Amino acid sequence: MKLGAPGKKAGRVIVQVLLLHLLLQSVHSQKSQNNLNITKSGQNIPALTVQLRRVSHDKVVIDNSIIQVTFSSPQGLITGIKYKGIDNVLDDEIDDRGYWDVAWYEPEKPLEIDKLEGTKFEIITQNEEQIEISFTRTWTISKRGSLVPLNVDKRYIIRSGVSGIYMYGILERLEGWPDVDMDQIRIVFKLNPKKFDFMAISDDRQRSMPSMADRDNAKILAYKEAVLLTNPRNPMFKGEVDDKYMYSMEDKDNNVHGWISSDPPVGFWMITPSDEFRLGGPVKQDLTSHAGPITLSMFTSTHYAGKEMRMDYRNGEPWKKVFGPVFAYLNSVSPKESTLHLWRDAKRQMAAEIKSWPYDFVTSDDYPLRHQRGTIQGQLYIKDSYVSRLNIYGRYAFVGLAPIGEAGSWQTESKGYQFWTKADRKGQFIIENVRAGNYSLYAWGFGFIGDYKYEQNITITPGCDMNVGPIVYEPPRNGPTLWEIGVPDRTAGEFYIPDPYPTLMNKLYVNPLQDRFRQYGLWDRYADLYPQNDLIYTIGVSDYRRDWFFAHVTRNVGNNTFQPTTRQIIFNLRSVNKNGLYTLRIALASAADSELQVRINDPESDHIFTTGLIGKDNAIARHGIHGLYRLYSIDVGGNLLSVGDNTIYLTQTRSIGAFQGVMYDYIRLESPSRT
Repeated sequence: MKLGAPGKKAGRVIVQVLLLHLLLQSVHSQKSQNNLNITKSGQNIPALTVQLRRVSHDKVVIDNSIIQVTFSSPQGLITGIKYKGIDNVLDDEIDDRGYWDVAWYEPEKPLEIDKLEGTKFEIITQNEEQIEISFTRTWTISKRGSLVPLNVDKRYIIRSGVSGIYMYGILERLEGWPDVDMDQIRIVFKLNPKKFDFMAISDDRQRSMPSMADRDNAKILAYKEAVLLTNPRNPMFKGEVDDKYMYSMEDKDNNVHGWISSDPPVGFWMITPSDEFRLGGPVKQDLTSHAGPITLSMFTSTHYAGKEMRMDYRNGEPWKKVFGPVFAYLNSVSPKESTLHLWRDAKRQMAAEIKSWPYDFVTSDDYPLRHQRGTIQGQLYIKDSYVSRLNIYGRYAFVGLAPIGEAGSWQTESKGYQFWTKADRKGQFIIENVRAGNYSLYAWGFGFIGDYKYEQNITITPGCDMNVGPIVYEPPRNGPTLWEIGVPDRTAGEFYIPDPYPTLMNKLYVNPLQDRFRQYGLWDRYADLYPQNDLIYTIGVSDYRRDWFFAHVTRNVGNNTFQPTTRQIIFNLRSVNKNGLYTLRIALASAADSELQVRINDPESDHIFTTGLIGKDNAIARHGIHGLYRLYSIDVGGNLLSVGDNTIYLTQTRSIGAFQGVMYDYIRLESPSRT
């Protein structure tokens, strides 16, 4: 068979193939260009993996064929999320569904809430892989008093094949702007109450939840957040206490939480892959999810810390910070599968997000990528000659970089970035993906008191890998231990926590011993146990696990009247160095409008020490086991002590209300130093 010129039919085929090839090239070129696929509703467009549509002048919709997200424009509120047969995962019967907000005020003026609504919409990135959009607002002096003095850039990213929304914000104040305090910055999602009724915040903290309507019809207890469910729609909740603070969590553990719908079986989860943009270190406590159904991403707050934690700006101080990205993740299972699979999948997704941090798809010069960050490593030792002649490993200690400050300042630092890790059993640590900048290196941990700070400032540069080698922390110590109460771990969790009132319980915390402190009303149990005389603790006889009430609170004597309380520590000395100085170490795990006074052997004598008025962390009322850590070292003259029995009197003097008090972390008496 000879080859020759094609016939007419074959020629037509070749032409058609060439035309098809040119068409495919044109479509591919169109997909590769940014900003070409914004369409009016109903307009035909080439099918992209991720599509963006302007369906009206005040609405933007992004659809990746898994989720469809609707934003108000230019405000940047999330008004709708369509997923797996649910037209709107959010509560479409209210206006506030998915939004940012800031609690702020100018000094001496009332608190304001600003939802950071944008005034300009912009597309940052649009391609086959993802769409990133921005809603911005620029502050001017004409807005003073009505809007928080911040420039706002809220960003949202929806990616191809990804079932969720990445969210971050860039907040900035310029030099010379007015004084302002900001108590809270967060993202809020209010979910569809007809669908979501089961909440999960950890493996052992999961439950069916009452509705907001149940709360609205409930009896308010000692404060508005705590209610007794008297007539809930579901009778299983009747007689229980609900309070959003019962579901708080330390930031180091607060990586995923959210809600489950049973019909259809769908989960909505807030995933936080990094704590670098949070404040107050790894054990700062904050809200998670709670009745509503509501899911939060808390970036900053004064919860469990008080005003010492607030972000206050004075004298025109400039500031800029990136919050996030965090990830609102949605998942689903077959109706035949257990909905608890949704929680396991959410944890799997959380692990994947943490592994991917820092993200490589964020389009902002203010968000450094992996190669623009640095690493620091080393090994921590503890030196305490009264415990060991050799330095011991700082096993499982927390080691972190935070803005430059004094030892321990990280726990109230609220403006910069922090990077923490936990050392291994040999005290070895590595902190990766640190933003370039100047920091102090801090450490603290289980089994020793006080705070460590490396003697030199640390400068992280892009791509650096710094090794500080062995570092040694010498905790406060003047002499050998005569006796001690508790365990130095910065919490009161090891002390006696009473049973709750049977009529004021949350059933979630009936069985887990580690969470007993989360029950309501435990502060009033002290007066039940000690109606007349206060707690007496005898060294060598008493056991802090059963004899040391976890919170040093006031005594409720009825008629909204409260009394100061005094604890006694009785101890025996076989000999006394009358000319020496003994040292009393008192580590507090929490304080709320309190003053702790110390007296020796005479309750009517002048106190040898007072803290003065301290604390606003409110951990007693908010079902916490710690707030801010405080350490006091008190000189006790040997002339105040006697051979035989001695008594230390600890008086909490403030008694206006039920929630004034302290929690102890650890108490130790040291004899004079050896010579």
